Amino acid sequence: MKLESKLPGSKTSIFSVMSKMAHEYDAINLSQGFPNFETDRKLKELVTKAMRDGHNQYPPDAGVLELREMISQKFNDLYGRYYKPETEITITSGATEALYNSITAFVQKGEEVIVLKPAYDSYEPTIQLAGGIPVQIQLKSSDYKVDWEEVASAITNRTRMIIINTPHNPTGTILSEEDMLRLQDLLKDTNIILLSDEVYQHLIFDEKLHQSASRFPELSTRCIICGSFGKTFHNTGWKTGYCVAPEELMKEIRKIHELTTFSVNHPMQRAYAEYLKQPEHYLDLAGFYQEKRDTFLELISGSKFRSTPSIGTYFQLLDFSEITTEKDTDFAERLVKEHQLAAIPVSVFNIDEKDHSQLRFCFAKTNETLEKAAAILCSL
Repeated sequence: MKLESKLPGSKTSIFSVMSKMAHEYDAINLSQGFPNFETDRKLKELVTKAMRDGHNQYPPDAGVLELREMISQKFNDLYGRYYKPETEITITSGATEALYNSITAFVQKGEEVIVLKPAYDSYEPTIQLAGGIPVQIQLKSSDYKVDWEEVASAITNRTRMIIINTPHNPTGTILSEEDMLRLQDLLKDTNIILLSDEVYQHLIFDEKLHQSASRFPELSTRCIICGSFGKTFHNTGWKTGYCVAPEELMKEIRKIHELTTFSVNHPMQRAYAEYLKQPEHYLDLAGFYQEKRDTFLELISGSKFRSTPSIGTYFQLLDFSEITTEKDTDFAERLVKEHQLAAIPVSVFNIDEKDHSQLRFCFAKTNETLEKAAAILCSL
């Protein structure tokens, strides 16, 4: 049998590669973005209660209404944008499904999607599967700013979508109000859809505000926003996310959702619906993770690594140019094999894998784990 791959250039995810190496070499894993501490006991008890109460069969395909109502209330309270729970919110199997559904629903063969690099590695393969063409724009300099003039020049009559990610993985930067207003102006009077990956929306530090696309009236009318409960509540393995969008967009997204997963784990949805009734469960997370970030940076302050503190997410970039001239991929591999510490090389997310001598470390770990990792970094 002769087979032709639909993704001939696709490689194994760097997250899978580094986590596999971390396991093989018994290394501390600061590569893949998941916490190594438990989710809230109360939330686990709510899941157990939902199971005992009999919520073990298919929920509505769009998601449990009570959970959609809580998401709607959250967006209205935080960003001043009301989404109708019945028609403008869908619960998905993680944010990755929400992203997949959103791209698949709208991108047709030959249409272009602007992607800001470095970018999460699911965007471009999904665009290609839909027959679309990724148009890559590299974020600038060490602070990873968007050159909006370059974005404007990349827009053509074939541009179907622009994807943004704020707070940004892997760099830990955020888009400012000025950025969002510039983007809003660029998209005015176009048919371009904005796909906004906001899975780290509650993890922003130093009293900065999350500039959700839903805050901006003209953006929100053309925007799909993807979120994640797993990233927020320390349980990535539960694979529960969501997307919000105007009804005319959500109608098409739900067609794809119905054909992929149909519905998402029922007891988890019931638990989240109850848990979200106390906003402090997500509003207090910024302080919690900022303390983690500050602890990690303080622990490595005597090392040769250079850094600019992350503003969002639970990732920190470290520049290793004073330690070695190796490519980041080579240094990351050696760090695992020789020092039993796993990180993510940033170049794999860039255009042409351009090396910036940076590694990404996940600080969503216990202080004990951070202390052990920092001791290794300080020894280099």
